[in-house]
Amino acid sequence: MTQQVLKSEPQNEVNDTGIDKNAWIANAITEVLCDSVLLMVKTQGYHWNVVGPLFLPIHELTERQYRDLFEAIDTLAERIRALGQIAPISVTDMISQSRLTEEETVRDAHGMIKQLISDNESLARRLRETAALAARHGDGATEDLMNARMAKHEEAIWMLKAIATA
Repeated sequence: MTQQVLKSEPQNEVNDTGIDKNAWIANAITEVLCDSVLLMVKTQGYHWNVVGPLFLPIHELTERQYRDLFEAIDTLAERIRALGQIAPISVTDMISQSRLTEEETVRDAHGMIKQLISDNESLARRLRETAALAARHGDGATEDLMNARMAKHEEAIWMLKAIATA
């Protein structure tokens, strides 16, 4: 019995909760999740590598932002599972489903902030699209989650832009 339990694998499930299975809402959340993972990694990398006169405020802001993203990622993945789908497992899958670009070079602090602004704006747009999709299909739980995340990214954009003008 124990061996069978350990050999269990996650799989897509049929959850009859009234959400149209053909709405592809879980796929849209998966794309949000993938963007969020890449943004978290990028934000943490910038946190580690920022230098200059604004080191401390940027270091502290990016730490708050990557910690928020870390918590959000778990919530997003659990929503995907609640909709009966499998959350992505591999980094390769996450990169392929993200609209965000990977960074290949170290940037100066201004370049880091500009990139984070752009990435947060991109993710806010994707969240808005996913919230609208969820609303069209009567998935209030996903719509609420997307709207809450969108507010976090809009706040991040504001804070990053406030530093960029310093």
